[in-house]
Amino acid sequence: MAQKQKAEIERITEELRQDPRNAAYTEAGTPPVFQIHPDARVLIIGQAPGSKVAQSHIPFADKSGDTLVSWMGITRETFYSDAVSIMPMDFYYPGKGKSGDLPPRRFIAEEYHARLLKLMPEVKLTLLIGKYSMDYYLGDRAQRNLTETVKHYQDYLPEYFPIVHPSPLNFRWQAKNPWFLEEVVPQLQEKIRAVL
Repeated sequence: MAQKQKAEIERITEELRQDPRNAAYTEAGTPPVFQIHPDARVLIIGQAPGSKVAQSHIPFADKSGDTLVSWMGITRETFYSDAVSIMPMDFYYPGKGKSGDLPPRRFIAEEYHARLLKLMPEVKLTLLIGKYSMDYYLGDRAQRNLTETVKHYQDYLPEYFPIVHPSPLNFRWQAKNPWFLEEVVPQLQEKIRAVL
């Protein structure tokens, strides 16, 4: 079964490369950046690769990734192992906007996520990182803003665990919301230990 799933992942990767909406990336030699494993038990759905990741082609190979690994309470080896899949809302760096990176292009999640999810039947816990993934996957169940959704993370268990983006730019949010590191991160680590 794993061989069939891996072949399908390769097919989808090629489809992404051929998709005219991704032509500029393909022409520049930039592949879609994700990490899909048929045996994964934890799935991470973030926003989109940042500029550093767009160059390295390795998901979360930046300061955000260092923070995320530490919040999850795992090693880099486990993070990049078959136990963890990473499927962002956009598989390519969307570029710079006026205030930070541009939002992920919606068609990636709409057209590719469900197909990739079918290839990961062992996923027990999905981390929703940031507002775009929360809005998409929680819909009306999300609270009035990101802070409230993260604060009420227990409402979405055992399937989803919403967390703030681990970007260094979120230091002000973390300073204003100390309960996140004090209460939520230990719970996140406990849930990850339980499924891994």
